[in-house]
Amino acid sequence: MRFGSKTSMTESSAIREANGGPGHGAANGLKVGRNGWVKNQKHHHKKPSSYAEEKVHHSACNGGLYSRPFYESFEETPMLVAVLTYMGYGILTIFGYLRDFMRQWKIEKCHIAREREEQKDFVPLYQDFENFYTRNLYMRIRDNWNRPICSVPGDKMDLVERVSYDYNWTFGYTGRVVKDVINMGSYNYLGFAENTGSCAEAAAEVTVKYGVGVSSTRQEMGNLDRHEEMEKLVARFLGVESAMAFGMGFATNSMNIPALTGKGCLILSDELNHASLVLGARLSGSTIRVFKHNNMQSLEKLLRDAIVHGQPRTHRPWKKILILVEGIYSMEGSIIRLPEVIALKKKYKAYLYLDEAHSIGALGPSGRGVVEYFGLDPTDVDIMMGTFTKSFGAAGGYIGGKKELIDYLRSHSHSAVYATSMSPPVVEQIITSMKCIMGEDGTTIGRERVQQLAENTVYFRRRLREIGFIIYGNNDSPVVPLMLYLPAKIGAFGREMLKRNIGVVVVGFPATPIIESRARFCVSASHTKEMLDQALNAISEVGDLLQVKYSRHRILPALDRPFDETTYEECED
Repeated sequence: MRFGSKTSMTESSAIREANGGPGHGAANGLKVGRNGWVKNQKHHHKKPSSYAEEKVHHSACNGGLYSRPFYESFEETPMLVAVLTYMGYGILTIFGYLRDFMRQWKIEKCHIAREREEQKDFVPLYQDFENFYTRNLYMRIRDNWNRPICSVPGDKMDLVERVSYDYNWTFGYTGRVVKDVINMGSYNYLGFAENTGSCAEAAAEVTVKYGVGVSSTRQEMGNLDRHEEMEKLVARFLGVESAMAFGMGFATNSMNIPALTGKGCLILSDELNHASLVLGARLSGSTIRVFKHNNMQSLEKLLRDAIVHGQPRTHRPWKKILILVEGIYSMEGSIIRLPEVIALKKKYKAYLYLDEAHSIGALGPSGRGVVEYFGLDPTDVDIMMGTFTKSFGAAGGYIGGKKELIDYLRSHSHSAVYATSMSPPVVEQIITSMKCIMGEDGTTIGRERVQQLAENTVYFRRRLREIGFIIYGNNDSPVVPLMLYLPAKIGAFGREMLKRNIGVVVVGFPATPIIESRARFCVSASHTKEMLDQALNAISEVGDLLQVKYSRHRILPALDRPFDETTYEECED
């Protein structure tokens, strides 16, 4: 059977005003569901009970706000899987307390760091439950993380083999190297993490001339001509007046947000924002309010309430209101609904802080991020933040915006005043890769890589859905979460994939909600179709072995399917 156009979110009043009238949701016969999501009531199911509920947003040329179709899907967790997941965590918790009891009575050997006897009357240095989770749950699957790599983490990599004889408390090395593991976990979106080519050669030349370290801050003796050239290039790449760079991506958020807001200010933060944004907001001393992920109704309600009621108790107007969002959310694979966020920001006179750590280089026809992806004006974003650690294969981060903003941050940001300058070879890697993306190196390699990444992303996501997995996020997002749910399958999936020479990242609680454990794939332009097919075959094989093909929407393979239509077949329960 064939479904028509996907469902659409209801529009906030700001978006309706921008479109010159009421939202098109009511005209399409859509019914508002929970959390502001709209569910299409026009689907014709032969067996409605055989389908899991799916949250989808698809806006096609929405009155000028969206210049392209926008499709995201978040299929609901099957009820049986959710129940089994909670039962799995419950059983692990029960056995964890049992083992703690045995450790306390010296029946089982205790490997963990413990308070000394003479300090037992002191307040403990850490929360007991956090350590409980680490010693009883995380330790069982710890072998899936921190694997030593002994090669360039490009499209393929070499891993040092290690074993554990005490249930992952300690590891030993066998001396064997696992060769040519397909890397499906690194953020190497454009394939610039390489030890050959123009970037590596330029970085080597700069290392000979400038050395590796600067041993000073930018404000003292660490301001090189390469730093200034890089910042001018970044500003030109982003289409903003000015930009400045920092040596660490995490600190770009955590140390600059406190310089922008303070007491008497309000921060509106997406509930799935990165830890660096959360930490920066907390360090600022501002009031923080959280809105539902990518939900414009929730954001507008907070904005309206902030304007109407002002600050608590005094009801004075907020000094400033700052909206914190990301371009691509690294755990969900979703893309921010930037046109609607900007419409709300303009209506309520708020400021917008956009974190493009994962979207810069990975989205847009020329790799300029989510702003270019939607065809928007960069000047509509007040603070444009991003990192060099992913698409550029380097390290550090940047902030771009008006010249007055950047001049202010140069003298008020802790990360700018106290941090050591970026390493010269890292700076050269950024300059060379960015010029390659912009085509200023005299080649078309950069544009070809951006296009190849887009093609690889669409192909990989489509094939996973055809196989029968539940995949989260936007069709154009190179971050691809594959849902595993049960805690026991987190470790099993990572181990089984490595047996088939595929390196993947598995993620569980507390990095995700407790019932939404997942494997996260990151697609790269350096992946060939043969590599992706090899990975897909291994994923399908492991999916059958672990029985994680949970999707009840099976997409039938088709070579020329319309962009906004998808063919489904029904699945028997």
